[in-house]
Amino acid sequence: MNRDERLTALLELLAARGRLGTDEVAAELGVSAATIRRDLDHLAEQQLLSRTRGGAVTQAVSYDLPMRYRTSAGTDEKQRIGRAAAALAGPGSVVGLTGGTTATEVARGLATRSDLDVTVVTNALNIAGELAVRPRVKLVVTGGVARPRSYQLIGPYAARIADELSLDLAFLGVDGLDPVLGATARHEGEAELCRVFAAHAERVVVVAHSSKLGRRALAKIIGTDQVDVLITDAAATDQAVAPYLERGVEVQRV
Repeated sequence: MNRDERLTALLELLAARGRLGTDEVAAELGVSAATIRRDLDHLAEQQLLSRTRGGAVTQAVSYDLPMRYRTSAGTDEKQRIGRAAAALAGPGSVVGLTGGTTATEVARGLATRSDLDVTVVTNALNIAGELAVRPRVKLVVTGGVARPRSYQLIGPYAARIADELSLDLAFLGVDGLDPVLGATARHEGEAELCRVFAAHAERVVVVAHSSKLGRRALAKIIGTDQVDVLITDAAATDQAVAPYLERGVEVQRV
Protein backbone atom coordinates (compact mmCIF):
# COMPACT_ATOMS: atom_id res chain seq x y z
CA MET A 1 0.00 0.00 0.00
CA ASN A 2 1.54 3.30 -1.10
CA ARG A 3 1.11 6.59 0.73
CA ASP A 4 -1.84 7.86 -1.32
CA GLU A 5 -3.68 4.58 -0.83
CA ARG A 6 -2.90 4.72 2.90
CA LEU A 7 -4.19 8.28 3.23
CA THR A 8 -7.38 7.31 1.43
CA ALA A 9 -7.82 4.30 3.70
CA LEU A 10 -7.32 6.42 6.81
CA LEU A 11 -9.91 8.97 5.74
CA GLU A 12 -12.43 6.31 4.79
CA LEU A 13 -11.94 4.45 8.08
CA LEU A 14 -12.28 7.69 9.99
CA ALA A 15 -15.45 8.66 8.11
CA ALA A 16 -16.96 5.27 8.95
CA ARG A 17 -15.90 5.14 12.61
CA GLY A 18 -15.55 8.72 13.73
CA ARG A 19 -12.38 8.01 15.72
CA LEU A 20 -9.12 6.15 15.09
CA GLY A 21 -6.40 4.91 17.40
CA THR A 22 -2.85 5.03 16.06
CA ASP A 23 -1.80 1.56 17.23
CA GLU A 24 -5.05 -0.05 16.15
CA VAL A 25 -5.03 1.34 12.62
CA ALA A 26 -1.30 0.68 12.22
CA ALA A 27 -1.94 -3.01 12.87
CA GLU A 28 -4.93 -2.97 10.54
CA LEU A 29 -2.99 -1.43 7.66
CA GLY A 30 0.20 -3.37 8.32
CA VAL A 31 2.52 -0.39 8.87
CA SER A 32 4.31 1.11 11.84
CA ALA A 33 2.65 3.40 14.36
CA ALA A 34 5.22 6.07 13.46
CA THR A 35 4.09 5.95 9.83
CA ILE A 36 0.45 6.35 10.86
CA ARG A 37 1.31 9.28 13.13
CA ARG A 38 3.02 11.03 10.21
CA ASP A 39 0.05 10.34 7.95
CA LEU A 40 -2.41 11.68 10.53
CA ASP A 41 -0.29 14.78 11.05
CA HIS A 42 -0.28 15.35 7.27
CA LEU A 43 -4.06 15.04 7.06
CA ALA A 44 -4.52 17.29 10.09
CA GLU A 45 -2.42 19.98 8.39
CA GLN A 46 -4.93 19.90 5.52
CA GLN A 47 -7.80 20.20 8.03
CA LEU A 48 -9.23 16.83 7.06
CA LEU A 49 -9.24 15.54 10.63
CA SER A 50 -8.42 16.58 14.20
CA ARG A 51 -5.52 14.97 16.00
CA THR A 52 -6.03 13.58 19.48
CA ARG A 53 -3.72 11.98 21.97
CA GLY A 54 -3.13 8.56 20.43
CA GLY A 55 -5.12 9.03 17.24
CA ALA A 56 -7.59 11.26 15.42
CA VAL A 57 -11.27 12.20 15.25
CA THR A 58 -13.38 13.42 12.35
CA GLN A 59 -14.12 16.88 11.21
CA ALA A 60 -17.27 17.42 9.18
CA VAL A 61 -15.24 17.63 5.97
CA SER A 62 -13.93 14.12 6.39
CA TYR A 63 -17.20 12.74 5.03
CA ASP A 64 -16.67 14.47 1.70
CA LEU A 65 -13.18 13.39 0.71
CA PRO A 66 -11.24 15.50 -1.77
CA MET A 67 -11.11 13.80 -5.15
CA ARG A 68 -7.36 13.27 -4.98
CA TYR A 69 -8.00 10.88 -2.06
CA ARG A 70 -10.85 9.05 -3.79
CA THR A 71 -9.40 8.21 -7.18
CA SER A 72 -7.87 4.86 -6.17
CA ALA A 73 -11.04 3.33 -4.71
CA GLY A 74 -12.68 0.80 -7.06
CA THR A 75 -10.60 1.92 -10.03
CA ASP A 76 -11.03 -1.21 -12.16
CA GLU A 77 -14.79 -1.27 -11.69
CA LYS A 78 -15.10 2.43 -12.47
CA GLN A 79 -13.03 2.02 -15.63
CA ARG A 80 -15.40 -0.69 -16.85
CA ILE A 81 -18.39 1.50 -16.04
CA GLY A 82 -16.75 4.37 -17.90
CA ARG A 83 -16.15 2.31 -21.04
CA ALA A 84 -19.71 0.94 -21.01
CA ALA A 85 -21.14 4.43 -20.63
CA ALA A 86 -18.97 5.82 -23.41
CA ALA A 87 -20.28 3.09 -25.72
CA LEU A 88 -23.77 4.65 -25.50
CA ALA A 89 -22.63 7.80 -27.33
CA GLY A 90 -23.03 7.89 -31.08
CA PRO A 91 -21.22 10.01 -33.70
CA GLY A 92 -22.03 13.67 -33.26
CA SER A 93 -23.60 13.19 -29.83
CA VAL A 94 -23.82 16.07 -27.40
CA VAL A 95 -23.02 14.72 -23.96
CA GLY A 96 -23.39 16.30 -20.55
CA LEU A 97 -20.88 15.07 -18.00
CA THR A 98 -20.85 15.98 -14.33
CA GLY A 99 -17.93 15.49 -11.97
CA GLY A 100 -16.75 12.64 -9.77
CA THR A 101 -14.36 9.73 -10.10
CA THR A 102 -16.73 7.49 -12.07
CA ALA A 103 -17.74 10.31 -14.41
CA THR A 104 -14.05 10.96 -15.00
CA GLU A 105 -13.72 7.41 -16.30
CA VAL A 106 -16.64 8.07 -18.66
CA ALA A 107 -14.70 11.04 -20.03
CA ARG A 108 -11.67 8.83 -20.55
CA GLY A 109 -13.82 6.25 -22.27
CA LEU A 110 -15.15 8.89 -24.66
CA ALA A 111 -11.66 10.25 -25.31
CA THR A 112 -10.27 6.87 -26.32
CA ARG A 113 -13.02 6.10 -28.89
CA SER A 114 -11.25 6.73 -32.18
CA ASP A 115 -14.53 6.33 -34.10
CA LEU A 116 -16.29 9.15 -32.31
CA ASP A 117 -16.62 12.90 -32.80
CA VAL A 118 -18.51 14.16 -29.78
CA THR A 119 -19.37 17.38 -27.96
CA VAL A 120 -18.89 17.19 -24.20
CA VAL A 121 -20.40 19.73 -21.85
CA THR A 122 -18.98 19.53 -18.34
CA ASN A 123 -18.73 21.50 -15.12
CA ALA A 124 -15.72 19.47 -13.93
CA LEU A 125 -12.34 21.16 -14.27
CA ASN A 126 -10.35 17.91 -14.13
CA ILE A 127 -12.44 16.41 -16.93
CA ALA A 128 -12.08 19.58 -18.99
CA GLY A 129 -8.31 19.40 -18.55
CA GLU A 130 -8.20 15.85 -19.88
CA LEU A 131 -10.50 16.46 -22.84
CA ALA A 132 -9.15 19.83 -23.96
CA VAL A 133 -6.30 18.20 -25.89
CA ARG A 134 -8.49 15.60 -27.62
CA PRO A 135 -8.96 16.60 -31.29
CA ARG A 136 -12.17 14.58 -31.74
CA VAL A 137 -13.86 16.17 -28.72
CA LYS A 138 -15.52 19.58 -28.84
CA LEU A 139 -15.38 20.77 -25.26
CA VAL A 140 -17.86 23.15 -23.61
CA VAL A 141 -17.19 24.14 -19.99
CA THR A 142 -19.81 25.81 -17.84
CA GLY A 143 -18.94 28.88 -15.85
CA GLY A 144 -19.34 28.99 -12.12
CA VAL A 145 -17.44 28.94 -8.87
CA ALA A 146 -14.88 26.16 -8.46
CA ARG A 147 -15.43 23.77 -5.56
CA PRO A 148 -11.90 22.62 -4.60
CA ARG A 149 -12.94 19.31 -3.07
CA SER A 150 -14.46 17.95 -6.28
CA TYR A 151 -13.04 20.26 -9.01
CA GLN A 152 -16.61 21.07 -10.06
CA LEU A 153 -17.97 24.46 -11.09
CA ILE A 154 -21.22 25.26 -9.32
CA GLY A 155 -23.57 28.17 -8.70
CA PRO A 156 -25.92 30.35 -10.77
CA TYR A 157 -23.44 31.03 -13.58
CA ALA A 158 -22.91 27.32 -14.15
CA ALA A 159 -26.64 26.61 -14.01
CA ARG A 160 -27.43 29.48 -16.42
CA ILE A 161 -25.13 28.13 -19.13
CA ALA A 162 -26.24 24.53 -18.67
CA ASP A 163 -29.88 25.63 -18.81
CA GLU A 164 -29.45 26.83 -22.40
CA LEU A 165 -28.07 23.57 -23.80
CA SER A 166 -29.66 20.58 -25.48
CA LEU A 167 -28.06 17.20 -24.71
CA ASP A 168 -28.44 13.77 -26.22
CA LEU A 169 -27.06 12.10 -23.10
CA ALA A 170 -26.44 13.24 -19.54
CA PHE A 171 -24.01 11.09 -17.56
CA LEU A 172 -24.48 11.72 -13.86
CA GLY A 173 -21.99 10.74 -11.20
CA VAL A 174 -23.84 10.40 -7.88
CA ASP A 175 -23.09 9.82 -4.21
CA GLY A 176 -26.16 7.69 -3.69
CA LEU A 177 -28.97 6.06 -5.67
CA ASP A 178 -31.95 5.05 -3.57
CA PRO A 179 -34.81 3.20 -5.32
CA VAL A 180 -37.43 5.43 -3.66
CA LEU A 181 -35.72 8.80 -3.27
CA GLY A 182 -33.62 8.64 -6.44
CA ALA A 183 -30.16 10.01 -7.22
CA THR A 184 -28.49 12.17 -4.58
CA ALA A 185 -25.28 14.14 -4.02
CA ARG A 186 -23.42 15.25 -0.91
CA HIS A 187 -23.32 18.88 -2.01
CA GLU A 188 -26.43 20.84 -2.95
CA GLY A 189 -24.61 22.91 -5.59
CA GLU A 190 -23.42 19.81 -7.40
CA ALA A 191 -26.91 18.32 -7.17
CA GLU A 192 -28.35 21.42 -8.84
CA LEU A 193 -26.00 21.14 -11.84
CA CYS A 194 -26.77 17.44 -12.22
CA ARG A 195 -30.47 18.27 -12.14
CA VAL A 196 -30.11 20.89 -14.88
CA PHE A 197 -28.12 18.48 -17.07
CA ALA A 198 -30.79 15.81 -16.62
CA ALA A 199 -33.62 18.21 -17.46
CA HIS A 200 -32.05 19.03 -20.84
CA ALA A 201 -31.08 15.50 -21.92
CA GLU A 202 -32.89 13.00 -24.12
CA ARG A 203 -31.51 10.16 -21.98
CA VAL A 204 -30.20 10.24 -18.42
CA VAL A 205 -27.53 7.73 -17.49
CA VAL A 206 -26.44 7.29 -13.87
CA VAL A 207 -22.94 5.87 -13.52
CA ALA A 208 -22.47 4.49 -10.04
CA HIS A 209 -20.23 2.01 -8.27
CA SER A 210 -22.25 -0.77 -6.63
CA SER A 211 -21.40 0.67 -3.20
CA LYS A 212 -23.63 3.67 -4.02
CA LEU A 213 -26.78 1.60 -4.61
CA GLY A 214 -29.37 1.89 -1.86
CA ARG A 215 -27.57 4.87 -0.32
CA ARG A 216 -28.80 8.43 0.22
CA ALA A 217 -26.82 11.64 0.40
CA LEU A 218 -27.85 15.15 1.43
CA ALA A 219 -29.27 16.66 -1.75
CA LYS A 220 -31.71 15.08 -4.20
CA ILE A 221 -30.83 15.29 -7.89
CA ILE A 222 -33.68 13.50 -9.67
CA GLY A 223 -36.17 10.75 -8.94
CA THR A 224 -35.60 7.18 -10.02
CA ASP A 225 -38.36 7.55 -12.59
CA GLN A 226 -36.22 10.12 -14.40
CA VAL A 227 -33.26 7.74 -14.77
CA ASP A 228 -33.20 5.91 -18.10
CA VAL A 229 -30.07 3.79 -17.60
CA LEU A 230 -28.03 2.72 -14.58
CA ILE A 231 -24.52 1.45 -15.26
CA THR A 232 -22.84 -0.20 -12.28
CA ASP A 233 -20.27 -2.90 -11.66
CA ALA A 234 -20.71 -6.66 -11.59
CA ALA A 235 -20.62 -6.76 -7.78
CA ALA A 236 -24.17 -5.38 -7.70
CA THR A 237 -26.41 -8.28 -6.72
CA ASP A 238 -29.74 -9.24 -8.27
CA GLN A 239 -31.39 -8.11 -5.05
CA ALA A 240 -29.65 -4.73 -5.22
CA VAL A 241 -30.70 -3.94 -8.79
CA ALA A 242 -34.21 -5.41 -8.69
CA PRO A 243 -35.89 -2.24 -7.31
CA TYR A 244 -34.48 -0.19 -10.20
CA LEU A 245 -35.62 -2.68 -12.79
CA GLU A 246 -39.09 -2.64 -11.25
CA ARG A 247 -39.18 1.14 -11.75
CA GLY A 248 -38.35 0.82 -15.45
CA VAL A 249 -34.64 1.62 -15.29
CA GLU A 250 -32.39 -0.21 -17.75
CA VAL A 251 -29.54 -1.70 -15.70
CA GLN A 252 -26.13 -2.68 -17.00
CA ARG A 253 -23.72 -4.55 -14.73
CA VAL A 254 -20.20 -4.55 -16.17
